[in-house]
Amino acid sequence: MTCAPTAAPSDDDRPIGLFDSGFGGLTVLRALADLAPAENLVYVGDTGRYPYGPRPLGEVAGFAQQIAHYLVDEHGVKLVVVACNTASAAALDKLQAELPVPVVGVLEPGIRSLAKVSRLARVGVIGTIGTISSGAYQQQVASLGLALELHCAACPGFVEFVERGETRGDQVSVLAERLLNPLRAAGVDSLLLGCTHYPFLARTISEVMGRDVVLVSSAEETAFEVRDILAREGLGRRCGAADRGELKVLSSGDVEWFRTMGSRLFREELGPVSSLIWP
Repeated sequence: MTCAPTAAPSDDDRPIGLFDSGFGGLTVLRALADLAPAENLVYVGDTGRYPYGPRPLGEVAGFAQQIAHYLVDEHGVKLVVVACNTASAAALDKLQAELPVPVVGVLEPGIRSLAKVSRLARVGVIGTIGTISSGAYQQQVASLGLALELHCAACPGFVEFVERGETRGDQVSVLAERLLNPLRAAGVDSLLLGCTHYPFLARTISEVMGRDVVLVSSAEETAFEVRDILAREGLGRRCGAADRGELKVLSSGDVEWFRTMGSRLFREELGPVSSLIWP
C-alpha cells in the first residue's frame, strides 16, 4: 500500500468529504481511494434531489453549501471535494471562502488535464445544461491563461441514462450521435467529460467521437490535487502496511438502490449506505 505523502510528519485521521448529486462523483471517489488508500472517506450522493444539471445555479449552490457544511459540522472532514461539475460551477468560490478547510472542485483539474493532452489546442467540453450555460469552463481557460480553442456542448439526458444504469445500447448511442455532432464538426482533438457521470459512458462517447479524439476525465487529476494538498498542508494520514481507510457512504434517496447501483459503478462493494434526510 502507498500512503499519501506528507510534507511533515502527520497522523490526521479526519476523513475527506466528497459529494455529488448522485453516482457521478464515485469516479472521483474511486480515483482518490486508489491514490490515497489510507485516507478515511465520506461520500454523500444527493440522489433525493438529482439531477442538478437542469436546476438553477442558485438552487444548486444552496444544496452544495448545505452538504459541505454538513460534512464539516457532522463528520469533521479535513478537506471537501465538490465531486460534481455543476456544483463546482455554482458554489466552489463560495465554499472556499466560507469553509474552514480546503475545498477542491473538478473544473480546474479537468481543464489542466485537457490542455496537457491536446495536440491542436482545439478542445471540447461536454457537461450538463447548468455547467455549460454558466460559462465556468471558459472562465477557467481564461484564468489559467491557456491558449485553447474551446468548444462546449450540453448533453441533457446523459446523467439520467447513467443513473438508470443504462450505459450502453441503441438509445444512448443515438443520443450521443446527436449531441456530439457539433464537436465532431469542430474537429476537436480532445474532449473533457465535464460531468462526473460521463466516464461511465466513455465507451459510447469514444465510438461516436472516433479513436483519434482523446477523452479526458477530471477524476484522476482531482485526486492528484487532493493528494498534493494533503502533502503541502501536512494533513495526510499516517498508515502502516496493512492499513486501509474507512469508507462511509450516505444517500438522500433510496439507499438500497444507491448501494446496488453504486457498487456496480464503483467497481467494488460500497458496503452499508446510510440514509440522509435533509431538514
